[in-house]
Amino acid sequence: MISDRAKKIKPSPTLAIDSKAKSMKASGIDVISFGVGEPDFDTPENIKEAAWRAMKDGFTKYTAVGGIDDLKDAIIEKLRQDNGLSYKREEIIVSSGAKHSLYNIAQVLYGPGDEVIIPSPYWVSYPDQVVLNDAVPVFVQTYESDLFMVRPEALEEHVTRRTKALILNSPSNPTGMIYDKETLERIAELALRHNFYIVSDEIYEKLVYDGLRHISIASLSNEVKNKTIVVNGLSKSHAMTGWRIGYAAGHAEIVKAMTNIQSQSTSNPNSITQKAAVEALTGSQDFVGVMRAEFDRRRRYLVNELNTIEGVSCGLPAGAFYVFPNTAKIYGRRFKGKEISSSSDLALYLLEEAKVAVVPGAAFGDDNYLRLSYATSLEEIKRGFERMKEALNRLEGQ
Repeated sequence: MISDRAKKIKPSPTLAIDSKAKSMKASGIDVISFGVGEPDFDTPENIKEAAWRAMKDGFTKYTAVGGIDDLKDAIIEKLRQDNGLSYKREEIIVSSGAKHSLYNIAQVLYGPGDEVIIPSPYWVSYPDQVVLNDAVPVFVQTYESDLFMVRPEALEEHVTRRTKALILNSPSNPTGMIYDKETLERIAELALRHNFYIVSDEIYEKLVYDGLRHISIASLSNEVKNKTIVVNGLSKSHAMTGWRIGYAAGHAEIVKAMTNIQSQSTSNPNSITQKAAVEALTGSQDFVGVMRAEFDRRRRYLVNELNTIEGVSCGLPAGAFYVFPNTAKIYGRRFKGKEISSSSDLALYLLEEAKVAVVPGAAFGDDNYLRLSYATSLEEIKRGFERMKEALNRLEGQ
């Protein structure tokens, strides 16, 4: 009854954790969630007002499949100012979220037998989107000692004649890693020499700390730009997760094919949201700085506190709004005779015993870690941390 393709796919672990936590909350249980990657800030008022104006003006009909020209122009200007990139309208497509943009790319680029390289740890949807298009995900392990940046020499070892693309995510979900220019240049050289595409997911671009700056790999040269599809959106930068707006920029032929795919799946993105997105990109950006400063405060608190727990170590992430603590030294400990032997065991233990929701590292390709989102208030972070620490201290030693 169900297709083989559908049987290969698992629900998103992050959304599953969030759903379970919300279900527990709905039943009256006080659950603190570090699970989902969603800013706790409200969408700025000027953006909501732009949506209201669009509704009042009757902008509620179909639009061009790939997005309205006003929004494409705003995206073009954003890419020029922030990233030093030059695009034309026919090189831009607007979709229903960055995840949708990534799926359109997968539909257009990947096919049976193609290999798509994914550095691990990775965002949970990358492998499934590859598999859904009958291609093969090829994982390249990264290490905390390298700040989770993929080693170009390790990357090259996984390149074959079937390599179609590399998915690059900077700043990274789940690690918060940011690629430096030297590493990007070495990766770009490999892509040009071996003739594979780079899918550059830059959704966390605005959330970078410690005076660092995001560099889009597409900005390194025109040759690299022609082999790169840049993906971005407004969910994280402007607290617009539910508005579902994302975009991609790339070679006109690829963008045209993505638009054709989109025309047969969702048609245009939400008309009202598109008008709101124009305001998000062209209006005041003060909100972004305020949100980033608060995330920075939470980031430092959580990392400092996690490092006080015996058996837990956590580096300071440079971007996004996640910490990725190493919990491997806890494995082997027990609670009521049951052994904690994996990140999934540990996440379940914390949910059931501490009423704290976290995501197991295994969901991202590395079982030695947990992912915690600090996109929740500092008060909630403090309460959740105390519960975690108490629960972990109750575990019996190896």
